[in-house]
Amino acid sequence: QVHFVESGGGLVQPGGSLRLSCVPDGFRLDNYAIGWFRQAPGKEREGVSCISSKDDNHYYADSVKGRFTMSRDNAKKLVYLQMNSLKPEDTAVYYCATKALDCRPLAYNSGPDPRQDFSAYGQGTQVTVSS
Repeated sequence: QVHFVESGGGLVQPGGSLRLSCVPDGFRLDNYAIGWFRQAPGKEREGVSCISSKDDNHYYADSVKGRFTMSRDNAKKLVYLQMNSLKPEDTAVYYCATKALDCRPLAYNSGPDPRQDFSAYGQGTQVTVSS
């Protein structure tokens, strides 16, 4: 079964930075949109960011715009999420997932919509922002 392997999470103080990575296990990144999602305890999964394969457009949830930057390296089969100016409300388990070609349609928060046909979620990586 194809899935992603996420890494890079940890404990960081408010205002700090982390870089998350995910690697596809069992498939290539070409021709797929890649999304980052997160889920905090007691909350629904929400989309954080996404890069479309179709046109290389980047999409970010309103809550992370200007703070998070997503990138992908198809040749190296790596996807990154650079997270700066972290806030306690960013605390969650972060996941990668994929769907064909395009990130759209987007969710109400302007990020990828987890209710769309995203798949290949991995185990996730825990990000905790706390002093």
